[in-house]
Amino acid sequence: MLSLGAHPFLLPSSSPLHTRPRSRPLCSPTSSAPTASSSSPPPSLRFLRRGCAADRSRRATTMAAVVSPGDGGLVHDLMSSGVTAAIALGLLRFFEELAKRGVCDQKLNRKLVHITIGMVFLLFWPLFSSGRYAPFFAALAPGINIIRMLLLGLGIMKNEAMVKSMSRSGDHRELLKGPLYYATTITLATSVLWRTSPIAIALVCNLCAGDGIADVVGRRFGKEKLPYNPNKSYAGSIAMAVAGFLASIGYMHYFHSFGLMEESWYMTLGFLVVSVAAALVESHPISTDLDDNLTVPLTSFLVGSLVL
Repeated sequence: MLSLGAHPFLLPSSSPLHTRPRSRPLCSPTSSAPTASSSSPPPSLRFLRRGCAADRSRRATTMAAVVSPGDGGLVHDLMSSGVTAAIALGLLRFFEELAKRGVCDQKLNRKLVHITIGMVFLLFWPLFSSGRYAPFFAALAPGINIIRMLLLGLGIMKNEAMVKSMSRSGDHRELLKGPLYYATTITLATSVLWRTSPIAIALVCNLCAGDGIADVVGRRFGKEKLPYNPNKSYAGSIAMAVAGFLASIGYMHYFHSFGLMEESWYMTLGFLVVSVAAALVESHPISTDLDDNLTVPLTSFLVGSLVL
């Protein structure tokens, strides 16, 4: 055992009787451990390794902080639902006030509501925990809007400012169609698909950003009409596909930053296919006969199920 790290070293002129072995420690750097210069990676590689490790650590921490239900998961989700509902209600009140004061055109005001409300709900999804009931807490706010649309549309509840901000003609019965489909779509996307599903992103983004921008751009720049539908324009349909696609990509990156889904070129291409399909269906006369708030989500869901 003692001879593992030491060997006798004899001088040529010395006698064996006066020779003392010069032993080296077992843990000597020159005998048992490689030198720093031979084993350590170059400084640039060490820096990259530290950077990658730090990035993995940050992502793991973020994932745990956002997705973990924690000890008070139900309370946390209930509070998150309250915050989401308060922000959405504040936006609705803001647009109601704009409609009441006539600050902007009624059609533009209605589309601003259409674009922002659903996107805000999507924005707050990472606020909830990964508990099994979190999607249902997140769906409370849009679910309340379903009840509100029913009460207003049936004339049970009166709110002229809200009706004016969400209908084309100011008729409260309109809320039983487009606005009701809109609220139902957001609620189902939240409670059934939830935030780890790219289909949920495509569905909400094409309904809110895509369809909303299509109307705004089409009214202002839509001089060239489509041959199969004189009520729709090339500008509006192209704007819808582009807006829905860009919004989907933005939310894919947003959820990826919280560790909720992975980014990929395959998913990016899938979002493009879904947005183009949704824009084509929205431009078809059948969407006018039914309602684009119904046909666009259905198309996004069906096509997204195939390509995402």
